[in-house]
Amino acid sequence: MTTRLHATRASYDTVAADYAELLKDELGRPLDMAMLAAFAERVRAGGGGAVADLGCGPGRVTIHLDKLGLDAFGIDLSPGMVAVARGEYPHLRFSVGTMTDLDLADGSLAGALVWYSTVHTPIDELPVMFAEFHRVLAPGGHLLIAFKVGAEHVRLEHAYGHDVDLDVHRFPPERVAELLRNAGLFEIARLVREAEAPEKTPQAFILARRQPESG
Repeated sequence: MTTRLHATRASYDTVAADYAELLKDELGRPLDMAMLAAFAERVRAGGGGAVADLGCGPGRVTIHLDKLGLDAFGIDLSPGMVAVARGEYPHLRFSVGTMTDLDLADGSLAGALVWYSTVHTPIDELPVMFAEFHRVLAPGGHLLIAFKVGAEHVRLEHAYGHDVDLDVHRFPPERVAELLRNAGLFEIARLVREAEAPEKTPQAFILARRQPESG
């Protein structure tokens, strides 16, 4: 594991309980919810199947996917976050893992959600991650990625009441769509909305699909 991943894991282990409490009511902005609903509808229309919430944190979005009728489970880098998620939602599955080396079989997912899970990853490292998403998605499977819009990163040394060691990256939506396409994940829809307090930048959501097998 790289130094950056170690720092990210340690930071989220430290803040896990407070993060879960502070953000428990954060999910609910209408446009965000609409993209999650569209993602769920696409997965269901394709026949359903397993859906991974990659970088699930304390599971607040995983449980929302479950309520939308998806067979959702969560994977997160931080054991502390996974422990919180298991305690809050014991009927759902959560495990520790990294998005660049998922312990999932090829083509095993009907859907993958990447809800702000790439914010600590430099843009030049996204292709490896996107290739892994393509690997685990079944042909015709869907991916929804949410991220902060921009072309820079900011240093975060204190958050959620604790000292942390994190870089927060922002990405141009056109570049993310291009990198997804290069990985074989083709854009279906894109939403970019203005920042809402306490956000400081616009937010982007891209719904993409792995091409179904021909013939």
